[in-house]
Amino acid sequence: MKKTAGSAFERAVWKAMERIPRGSVTTYGDIARYLGTRAVRAVGTAVGKNPYAPEVPCHRVVRSDGSVGRYSGEGGVERKIALLREEGVAVRDGKIVDFDSIRYRFDDQQVTRSGGS
Repeated sequence: MKKTAGSAFERAVWKAMERIPRGSVTTYGDIARYLGTRAVRAVGTAVGKNPYAPEVPCHRVVRSDGSVGRYSGEGGVERKIALLREEGVAVRDGKIVDFDSIRYRFDDQQVTRSGGS
């Protein structure tokens, strides 16, 4: 990942997304907790601005209720679902099947924030 693209906060979100294992998903709130912020919407905005998709896997970030959510990359939500399915994540009616069993929670560790939100 280039170190110059995006704000410090956006880069922190993108770096967190790199940790999500193939075949797993996490939530915007999980990323926010990991980063030590309550700014879940800001996390969502940063996820949507990810210039490195799908290498930095924003498609693995879903809503807290297990629904797929949006995808700003080419192909929209259909592409997000296809990427997830390619990784073995089952999606039915717009929701992740067995969401709790494949949810990645960053081992409940927090990173130290540097400036910004």
